[in-house]
Amino acid sequence: MATNNSGYMFIGLIGFTYVQGLSSIWLMLGWIIGDFLVTQIVFTKLIPQGLKSNKVTYASIIGNWSNNRWLTKFIATLSFLFLIIYASAQFAASGKTLMVIMQWEFYSGVLVGGIIVIFYSLAGGIRASIWTDAAQSIVMLIAMAMLAWFGVNQLGGLSKVMTAWTEIDGYLSLFETNHTSQLYQWLSGLSWVVAGIFVIAQPHIMIRFFAVKNLQVLKQSRIYYYSGFIIFYGLAFLVGMLSRLYLGDIGGFDPELALPTMAQMLFNPFLLGMIVAGIFAATMSTADSLIINCSGNISHDLLGINTFSKKIIKTITLGVSLFAIGLALVNSSSVFSVVVFSWTIIGYLFTPIILMLFFGKTIKMKHVLITSLLASLLFYWMNYFNYYEAIYAGVFPFLFSSIYLSIFLKKNSDSS
Repeated sequence: MATNNSGYMFIGLIGFTYVQGLSSIWLMLGWIIGDFLVTQIVFTKLIPQGLKSNKVTYASIIGNWSNNRWLTKFIATLSFLFLIIYASAQFAASGKTLMVIMQWEFYSGVLVGGIIVIFYSLAGGIRASIWTDAAQSIVMLIAMAMLAWFGVNQLGGLSKVMTAWTEIDGYLSLFETNHTSQLYQWLSGLSWVVAGIFVIAQPHIMIRFFAVKNLQVLKQSRIYYYSGFIIFYGLAFLVGMLSRLYLGDIGGFDPELALPTMAQMLFNPFLLGMIVAGIFAATMSTADSLIINCSGNISHDLLGINTFSKKIIKTITLGVSLFAIGLALVNSSSVFSVVVFSWTIIGYLFTPIILMLFFGKTIKMKHVLITSLLASLLFYWMNYFNYYEAIYAGVFPFLFSSIYLSIFLKKNSDSS
């Protein structure tokens, strides 16, 4: 839960909800529903692959399942490319937080977050990452609950909050666009279910599930995961809605600074420190997971280092960390857009492959490469011309890849 709900929640999602209002609830509902449905079905075959494969990375487990070493290298290469961008967004979230709270320069916050993540990623690897994530999830929940509780109380209670929201034109509209048909509005809202389905393509999250001891423990872990996910996401949505009442419609204001700005208005320095701790817990619980995954992509999947060497692994991890920090320093763009961009591309590239394996298809790399290229061109084309802009951008390339692979891989399976 902590790995999934990154600094994107405290910085990106809050800013998105601050701007969009109630219509942003579709993102929450779709993400959780899609996640639950796909894991409920696919985990029956996917997780046992990790338990019996004796592999340590997501790419190697999927490659072993498909009996195709080139698929391992394909997944590892693309995972590294987009997850390192994803990691840079976490450090950018740290920079934006300290820029508001401490009046520091953006780069100072990036470096502070980066140095802390480097320290414990080098100190303990994935075991340290999982243990710190468990602690950080508690801090994240406490910080978000504090914001929601104090935010409502300071405004005079829930009834007054509801009244204030109704006075903002269109803020309680269930859909963002009112000029299109009702069918299109519902499709745009439900399209976020696909974003939730893409969870099975996210190496940094899936490796947590692969790390469970047995399928019985998996059931228990999923109860923790969805309970925490629903509670935290619901609180984040509420805080995003509240931030509009505290900050108003500020022209030229970076909406991703909404939460730290609101926290400054609500809390004394000690409690404000708790909020900063929550934001850093969210960013670091994801950043370290992404960095360790990228390190594994290089060392295990691409270089084939199967014998454990602390010096080599730590050197690679350090290099990956510095690279992610460097990206954050040169690109301080929207945390929300960077995270959704990375999540979406990995999602439409890998999810159809997992689904084909689930349905017993034989993976042929030529078709994987063809559909990945065409789906990416479709993704770029749809975004460049803003076609169906209210619909989640990952839907069309995902559907295209799934249909393509289901047709051509079936023929190859029959012929073999």
